[in-house]
Amino acid sequence: MQRWQVGLIGPMGLIGPNGVNRLLPTTTPYQWIAKPMSETATMHIDGASRGIPGPAAYAVVLARPGMPVLEEADTIGKATNNVAEYTALVEGLKLAKELEVKKLSVFSDSELMVKQMNGIYRVKNPELMDLYLEAKKLAAGFEKLTLTHIRREQNARADAIGNDALDGKPRKRGSPPLAVEPGEERSLAASHHHTSHQEQVQAPSDARVREEALMILRSTAEVWASRGPDAVPVEVVWEQLWSVMEEAGVLKKPKKT
Repeated sequence: MQRWQVGLIGPMGLIGPNGVNRLLPTTTPYQWIAKPMSETATMHIDGASRGIPGPAAYAVVLARPGMPVLEEADTIGKATNNVAEYTALVEGLKLAKELEVKKLSVFSDSELMVKQMNGIYRVKNPELMDLYLEAKKLAAGFEKLTLTHIRREQNARADAIGNDALDGKPRKRGSPPLAVEPGEERSLAASHHHTSHQEQVQAPSDARVREEALMILRSTAEVWASRGPDAVPVEVVWEQLWSVMEEAGVLKKPKKT
């Protein structure tokens, strides 16, 4: 069924339920208009882990055309960051399926997961394989689904509610936003228009990348010291370090010849 957006258009733009939401260069007197609404929902997801493995959580922010933004975030016990990222994808796809979403654009700040799901990288970590296969099966059930990498700065809401869950404030499935800043709900619904903004976002500082990498290494050293080197495979540690460096853009890309 085709959804329509109805609003009042005038010199300032299109006035919808939340005020002016689209500037239009016009001198037209005020008049009511209706236009077809996009049928594609957008979903921002994030996973977080405070250790390797450590207390972990996932977060989902789902924006459907003409509908309230819904959020979900919860803890998943002890897990690596990559497991938390895949869990966010799986739980987000489940939520979208329950709500009968047909077309979905997914955004994640995990470049490793995005490239694995898009077939650019192979999944070598057995710990991720079951989640990867489950995500692939769920993804196949949508009429159209895209998965795009974004910077962490462009995933602020999902990051925030994921950390809230780790701090004991989870969001149950399909919860409305609790503490959205003025104008943030509208930006969430339109956040897939991020390409030009992405170019303006500064990459994480070298100090922050170093801090995150050292945290991974210290956490791993503690686990190896107490439980032995088999407790955390070196492949998992490397994937975590790679994910941090790739997200920060510090890995050198091969020059085109």
